[in-house]
Amino acid sequence: MHKKHIKFWLLGICLTTSSMADAQDVLGKWKTIDDETNQPKSIVEISERDGKLYGKIVKLFKKPGEDQDPVCDECDKGDPMYNKKIIGMEILKDMVREGGEYEGGEILDPNNGKIYRARLWIEGNDLKLRGYWGPFYRTQTWLRAQ
Repeated sequence: MHKKHIKFWLLGICLTTSSMADAQDVLGKWKTIDDETNQPKSIVEISERDGKLYGKIVKLFKKPGEDQDPVCDECDKGDPMYNKKIIGMEILKDMVREGGEYEGGEILDPNNGKIYRARLWIEGNDLKLRGYWGPFYRTQTWLRAQ
């Protein structure tokens, strides 16, 4: 094989490996942190299915006296999530890799029942998730859960 071809072949392997490693970086369990109170809210497990990312709530951090296993009573009554248990609920859907980020999907906030367009990316050791509603957005930092 010619030296030039070997360089391009190695570059291709490196780029592919790097891209796969980035996808692996977002998979797993993440502790969501409320961007207003800076308190942990839940643990979301992100997994890949058919080339897209999905996230479901596997744990909630509730204060004593609060409902420890609530339902999404704020979800729209026409939404299939209405009155379903929040623990086990898939709140992040259809996220597709675009460069170094994931976008094109949506996230449900079970606290208010609203669905937002979503974008996520890794920044350092943290996952940043931004939810968009029209021109407005909020960004949360999620921390890798143990």
